[in-house]
Amino acid sequence: MTLELFGHPLSSYTWKALIAFYETDTAFEFRMLGPDDPENHAALAAAWPMAKFPVLLDDGEPIIEASIIVEHIAPTMVPADRDAARTIRTLDRVFDNHVLANVQAIVNQHVPFLTETPDTQRVDRARAALDTIYPWLNAHLTGQTWAVGETFSLADCAAAPSLFYAHWVHPISEELTVLRAYRARLLARPSIARCVDEARPYRDLFPLPILDQD
Repeated sequence: MTLELFGHPLSSYTWKALIAFYETDTAFEFRMLGPDDPENHAALAAAWPMAKFPVLLDDGEPIIEASIIVEHIAPTMVPADRDAARTIRTLDRVFDNHVLANVQAIVNQHVPFLTETPDTQRVDRARAALDTIYPWLNAHLTGQTWAVGETFSLADCAAAPSLFYAHWVHPISEELTVLRAYRARLLARPSIARCVDEARPYRDLFPLPILDQD
């Protein structure tokens, strides 16, 4: 089985897929998508016309969307039990749609080639949404080691990049101790720490200030 993952080390959704590879110690070839890698961009577009990443090629067959890639590489990260699986997939969507999507909305307003002048109303709406979801997550995570119980899952693969970048663009308040502690546990996990380290050389591409402690 030949596995090729197209992505970029700074990309949150690429992290999400990489975590599954690192957690399972699965061998793969990383196809870097950068300005010096036009052949990889061409191969990505040939595999998936939308050219969004990450994309996994499994013996040439494209597997798209980070959540699907995680389940493909690490199927046990979603249990067979229907109720448990639903809860994990729900948290996966919460982190993607209610944390990371708002993070991306803020970031996009500060990327020069996307927006000449930040739309402050849009930024404010995204920050307000994060102020709503942070306490919900803090309450949900109370008494749990990982996103859903005591087992690392698909939901945690989504949580790691979401909360990593969320705290950069809209810091989690100190009173939300459970959520802050969960973020710290995620960043201490070897698979996630590896993603953080691999992204360090590209931090100058991030358009907003970053936290020195990360």
